[in-house]
Amino acid sequence: MTSNPALDALQKLIEVVAQLRSPEGGCPWDLAQTQASLTPYIIEEAYEVVDAIKTADSSAICEELGDLLLQIVLQAQIASESNQFTLAEIAQGIGEKLIRRHPHVFGDLEVHSIEQVHQNWEQIKAREKGQTPEQTQQLSYKLEKYARTLPPLVAGMKISRKAADVGFEWDSIEGVWQKFHEELGEFHHALKHETPAEQQAELGDLLFVIINLARWYDLDPEAALHETNHRFVRRFSKLEQACDRPLSDYSVEELETIWQQIKRELAKRQEVESE
Repeated sequence: MTSNPALDALQKLIEVVAQLRSPEGGCPWDLAQTQASLTPYIIEEAYEVVDAIKTADSSAICEELGDLLLQIVLQAQIASESNQFTLAEIAQGIGEKLIRRHPHVFGDLEVHSIEQVHQNWEQIKAREKGQTPEQTQQLSYKLEKYARTLPPLVAGMKISRKAADVGFEWDSIEGVWQKFHEELGEFHHALKHETPAEQQAELGDLLFVIINLARWYDLDPEAALHETNHRFVRRFSKLEQACDRPLSDYSVEELETIWQQIKRELAKRQEVESE
């Protein structure tokens, strides 16, 4: 039988992960992990794959996909140890699902547009879950799924857009700004007088209104925060370079002075580069 390099490499990875999880000679860190404890790494690795794709660096994409694949194999290994499911069942399940949901490829159904493909997919999906098309078409069903599965900023934007599409919307941008100031006041009050749980709830309300402001001004809050994070790191790197002793040895006022100087220098450089 001819060897398949992909299957051979996957089998080797499975064996490596099994050894890492082995009570005899395994890695203490890997042995301490659970399905729940690894979930942050799944999210982190998925984002790193996306970042690598944005750079168009094929070697980085390959490496990050490997890190993401490791998380899948680890989850399967942990599940198999308690007889939940195996990697084979994962692969078999997704393969069968793809065949079921593509009857225009693996069956006799004819489609004439991407929209028809999407409609068929949703109908088949609903039947698989024992739901009626009417249930899956309810907006609350879709909104709940967004809230449960998407990153919070992305979910907030999709939820607010979908609600606005059916008329659950402010009459004008002034109404959104009024709601912003209302929520800001409630958050400020909660910080002084309420419990941490209530403070967090008010913070969530404030962030949701900010997302709605972004939507009204046709801005992307996730991209905006992404850019701010990178901008802060660039400035902080310059701050470290400008200091000749540990940052903790400087006063807040000294650091702020250096920070503002760095901001001016970077802004001036950006102006020159954009000319």
